[in-house]
Amino acid sequence: MATKKKPTQTFQVYNKPPIYTVRGLQVVLDSDLAFAYEVETRVFNQAVKRNLKRFPEEFAFQLTHEEFRNLISQSVTSSRHGGRRKPPFVFTEHGTLMAATILNSDEAVKMSVFILRAFVRQRELLSGNEHILKRLAETEKTLLQHDNTLWDIYQKLVPLIAPASDDPKKRIGFQAKECKAKYLRK
Repeated sequence: MATKKKPTQTFQVYNKPPIYTVRGLQVVLDSDLAFAYEVETRVFNQAVKRNLKRFPEEFAFQLTHEEFRNLISQSVTSSRHGGRRKPPFVFTEHGTLMAATILNSDEAVKMSVFILRAFVRQRELLSGNEHILKRLAETEKTLLQHDNTLWDIYQKLVPLIAPASDDPKKRIGFQAKECKAKYLRK
């Protein structure tokens, strides 16, 4: 009888593990971790539930139905996570490391290092973005100051350019006022 061979595909196929932002935290789905550790999602979640004391809320939490719907609508890989009866668990950087400790396999250790490196790389990329955002904020502040200065100059120039409509126009030069002579016709 032939045995089924387990797929040897790992996260190295991706440029990085799929890391999502949920509740302001960078997280990985339970199915993605199970795939990385080469175990079934069901087995992975059972191991997590047996060791819930190791996973406080800042390490792992279960998504609400609404969060899961939003995550699927934003993700192009949603077909891999379809067919679930319950929303998935998600794991933060520390949760992925803790998950590797409960699985006790060589693959879990290797993948936890790989996933942690992905979190570190993402943090480095975000810090680079912070520098750019800071420079943009400084530029915007300078532009607002320039806009205010130009507006003040414009407000001071408008009265000088536009004639005042209240004053009647005064004619320049000598003006003789003559009485109109009545010319008679005969």
